[in-house]
Amino acid sequence: MERTAVNPWDWSLKLGYNQAETIDGATRQVICAGQTSVDENGAPQHPGDMRAQIGLALDNLEKVIKEAGMDLSNVIKLGIYATDVDEALKNFDLMGMRFGPHQVAPPMTLLGVTRLAIPGLMFEIEATAAA
Repeated sequence: MERTAVNPWDWSLKLGYNQAETIDGATRQVICAGQTSVDENGAPQHPGDMRAQIGLALDNLEKVIKEAGMDLSNVIKLGIYATDVDEALKNFDLMGMRFGPHQVAPPMTLLGVTRLAIPGLMFEIEATAAA
């Protein structure tokens, strides 16, 4: 699979994502449901702690992608939902820490929402991956 960044402007690069990417040569796709800060039984973890919730949601995303035979380098699109966008952005260094070593900056959308499906959760991340 070959990824080519499409950035008519460079401002999004400073935020850690490309405006778009062309994907050539992919033969398989994985579409992940939104991952949140829950344990293996689906119980919410880290109430009131956005940073810890982002960390666990990313852990869970990595587990799902790994189970599908891929890793974060295969992620080609992210959708992120947060109950407090400003607080999520304060902790977006976690995104760079996870995706940076893979040298990818997948296109993403961050949306502020009034709540997530499970009360107490503040952050959810969904992904599409390809190989």
